[in-house]
Amino acid sequence: MKQYLDALDYILKNGTDKPNRTGIDARIVFGMQMRFNMANGFPAVTTKKLAWKAVVSELLWFIEGSGNERRLREILGSDKTIWTANSEADYWKPKAKFPGDLGRIYGVQWRHWRAHDGIEVDQIARAIEKIKSDPTDRRIIVTAWNPGELSEMALPPCHIFSHFFVADGKLSLLMYQRSCDMFLGVPFNIASYSLLLHMVAQVTGLQPGEFVHTLGDAHIYTNHFEQVKEQMGRNPLPLPKLWLNPEIKDINGFTMNDIKLENYQYHPPIKAQMAV
Repeated sequence: MKQYLDALDYILKNGTDKPNRTGIDARIVFGMQMRFNMANGFPAVTTKKLAWKAVVSELLWFIEGSGNERRLREILGSDKTIWTANSEADYWKPKAKFPGDLGRIYGVQWRHWRAHDGIEVDQIARAIEKIKSDPTDRRIIVTAWNPGELSEMALPPCHIFSHFFVADGKLSLLMYQRSCDMFLGVPFNIASYSLLLHMVAQVTGLQPGEFVHTLGDAHIYTNHFEQVKEQMGRNPLPLPKLWLNPEIKDINGFTMNDIKLENYQYHPPIKAQMAV
């Protein structure tokens, strides 16, 4: 995870300070990229503790195609999730159709994209089928950014575009993220899409290659500066390994019990307030 720490350092030294919609200024670099080779270990941040169960439960929830925060609670086994505040936000409540409704967010777009003729498109299923049938295709893409439905989402997607690539028996994944909270959000995103890469690789009979993370607005909030400096002063520990139940051959078949992070070593958590 050295490349992540290097990105933090680069933003602190070279970023531009700007205001934003949250009211908390941020230091920003526009346009960055990090590459994580899965052969080197699973890229879970080690210089602070990663909320692993939250990563896994949210990804399973996306794959289900759900936009119901109450369903995420069931998967996680908790009465509160990282989406609770969004589901209860004053700006969203008048639009919510039922308690916990988040609208047509990530998973809904992944599995139930509305085509112009009213037919729903299962982007995940199509991508998996294309990886199997035509791995040289350069259009194996899943997108959550649907301009016509942004008003129907409790939160417009930050990680918006995934591009799968097959070569030499390995599957790689490039993800573009438009808005990147480098301290709180990005370690979570790295783990989530690396996990997605492993899951899709397993169900398509390929080895996981690289996760390529392209960052648009990469920012560190000013109220996270001290926490970032504390984290940068810690030495990275060996990366853990990911275990997936080898019996699962269908992307819809994974559960929390089928996904484990082995030998995960980490420094203590560093608390910081999320800007919303």
